[in-house]
Amino acid sequence: MSVQATISTNVADALKTKAETPRKKKRVFLAAPRGFCAGVDRAIQIVEKSIETYGAPVYVRHEIVHNRHVVSRLADLGAIFVESLDDCPDDRPVVFSAHGVPKSVPQAAKAREMNFLDATCPLVSKVHIEAERHAKEGRHILLIGHEGHPEVIGTMGQLPKGKMTLIETADDAREFEPNDASNLALVTQTTLSVDDTAELIAILQSRFPMIALPYKEDICYATTNRQLAVKAIAERCDLLMVIGSVTSSNSKRLVEVGAKAGSNKSMLISSAESIDWALIDEAETLGLSAGASAPEYLTDGVLAALKSRYDIKIEEVEVTKEKVVFRLPRQLLNK
Repeated sequence: MSVQATISTNVADALKTKAETPRKKKRVFLAAPRGFCAGVDRAIQIVEKSIETYGAPVYVRHEIVHNRHVVSRLADLGAIFVESLDDCPDDRPVVFSAHGVPKSVPQAAKAREMNFLDATCPLVSKVHIEAERHAKEGRHILLIGHEGHPEVIGTMGQLPKGKMTLIETADDAREFEPNDASNLALVTQTTLSVDDTAELIAILQSRFPMIALPYKEDICYATTNRQLAVKAIAERCDLLMVIGSVTSSNSKRLVEVGAKAGSNKSMLISSAESIDWALIDEAETLGLSAGASAPEYLTDGVLAALKSRYDIKIEEVEVTKEKVVFRLPRQLLNK
C-alpha cells in the first residue's frame, strides 16, 4: 500500500472513530427572566431613534449600557461615545446614559443650548426624586451603593456635596456617625445584591430606628427577578455562567448570588468566545443567565456553542414574567 493510501486510510479511520464516539451529555438550566430589562431596552431605543431622527453622529455621554457588544453595534450605526460633555459639539444631539448623570450635566447642556436626550432608567430617576424629596425635608441621606459606579455618581450628583453619604459595606453601616440620628433617610443603587443590601439596611435600621426607608424597593424589579431566577437554578449547577460585562454591576451581582445560592462554580463570561471549555467538560449540569444589559443573541450564541460540542438538554426555569415597558422621551415620539 502506498504512503498516500495509508494516510487516507488512517484519516478515514480517525473520522469514523470520532463520528462513532458518543458526545458527552450536558443538562443546561436556563434562568428566566434574563437579559435586557425595560430600562436598558428604552435606552438603546433612544440612541437608535436619535440616529434615525437627527442623523449620525449622535453623541452618547458614557456607555449607554455596560455591554461592549451593544456599544459596538450602536457605534457602527453612528453613535460616538464620550466621557464628558466637553467632548460633544454644540450642534449635535447628545444622549445621557441609562445610569443617570449628576444634575450639573443637563444644566451645562441647557447653558450651551444643546439638544440632549435623557436615557436615564425611570427607576433610577425615581431614586433621584426620592433623594431630592428627603433633602427638601431636611434629612441627611445614606446611599447604599458602589463607589465610582456611574449610577452612584449620578445619584450623589443630584444634591450639593455633603448632603449624602455613601455606604458600601457592613463596616460603613456600623461606623457611620450622623449629626442627627433622628433625621436620616435611605436610598440604594438599583443594581445591588438584594440579600447583601438587606443586611446593610438591617444594620442601619437597628442603629437608627427612625431612618426613612424607600416607599417602594429601590433595587429594580429586573435586578430582583434575575437574582431570584439564578437562585432557583444555582443549587443544581456544577457550573453557573452569567453573560455580561465586567463593568456591569447587575451581572457581577448575579455571579455572586449564584455562588452564595449553592452553585459549585459561578463565573462571568462576555460571550461564547470567552467560555472556558475545560470547565464545561468537567461539569455535568450547567446554569446560564444573562445580566440586564446583555442582548439575547449572546445567550443564543452560548447555547449554539454548547450544542456544537455536546448533547445538551435545555430546561428553562422561569420564576416570573416581565411586562414592564417604559416610554421614549417626548422629543422622539411621533418622529
